[in-house]
Amino acid sequence: MAVIAGKTLTAVEDCEFRRYNLLHTILYTLRPFMINVAILGATGYTALELLKILLRHPEVTVTAVTSRQEGNPPVSSVHPSLVERIDLPLEDLAPQEVASRAECVFSCLPHCASAAIVSEVLAAGAKVIDFSADYRLDDAQSYLEWYGHEHPDAGRLGSTAYGLPELFRQQILGSSLVANPGCYATSAILPLAPLIKSGLFQTEDIIIDSKSGVSGAGRSPKLMTHFPECNESMSAYNVGRHRHTPEIEHIIGRLTGVKLQIIFTPHLAPMDRGILSTIYIKPKQSIGESDVMDLLRAAYKDERFVRVVDHLPATKDTVDTNFCDITARVVRGRVLLISSLDNLVKGAAGAAVQNFNCLFGLPEALSLR
Repeated sequence: MAVIAGKTLTAVEDCEFRRYNLLHTILYTLRPFMINVAILGATGYTALELLKILLRHPEVTVTAVTSRQEGNPPVSSVHPSLVERIDLPLEDLAPQEVASRAECVFSCLPHCASAAIVSEVLAAGAKVIDFSADYRLDDAQSYLEWYGHEHPDAGRLGSTAYGLPELFRQQILGSSLVANPGCYATSAILPLAPLIKSGLFQTEDIIIDSKSGVSGAGRSPKLMTHFPECNESMSAYNVGRHRHTPEIEHIIGRLTGVKLQIIFTPHLAPMDRGILSTIYIKPKQSIGESDVMDLLRAAYKDERFVRVVDHLPATKDTVDTNFCDITARVVRGRVLLISSLDNLVKGAAGAAVQNFNCLFGLPEALSLR
């Protein structure tokens, strides 16, 4: 029997899992020779990372990149590292035009702006992987509460596949829309999910303390990311109101059926990229460190991009990779989970390409090794 997220599948579930693998193989065999893709909002850091990964993808042709910049400059003028690698013009295209050029569209548009465009792209027949938070939450009321806007496509909330293949692979396969996870959320959900699913841990008073590199704040200039402000300094921000809080609670609840209460505090660290999260969770009864590590190893033993490690992870261990490194320690009866990942890769563009590969029946690690 297969084991997924720490759970040994029943005979029926194992049969479904084998059917999934068979369908995955058939889709890969029958795939088109090349898959045309487009990127909405191609001027940011995550879009640059996405382009770098896609340019080495053997099954992909990038056919359109969009921006509202005047004059249709080449994308390499905004991202000089792409000179002589891709010279597509940045165009301000209607959703229907984007869909006519691409089978899959990566939307790197901001929260509260993406959904209105994405719904039109979907209606025009293209698949979408959405980098914004617009489809991550379960209901319109939560979206209004945390983002301050009425959702323009609320009917898809709660039913859109969440883009962590390690936990939601079957939902992603065959979907037309995938909500790419938040970077902080990935660093918390992957270590927490197997523990919550085990039923051995309390679901209240969970504390998540995270540090992120400055690229996580995006490319648009802001005072807090101005060099004299963030260099040689570390600061907390959005304490008690960071929007990844409901994402973590909703997604783990969706996976386990359990309602969580977390306290999430993000910090800006003086580095370009990377996330380090330390999570504090109480077991219902005494538990050994080796037992916690065994839970994590059982959950991710077949997963290419989650490494359960004995050492304490550091951000440099995962920079420029699609790995999330996880370990656990027990201190005074409380379990500490420590995870690291690259916020631009496993926290954004790498996860998106992993989802793309899953959507189109390609080997999941293609272009990500």
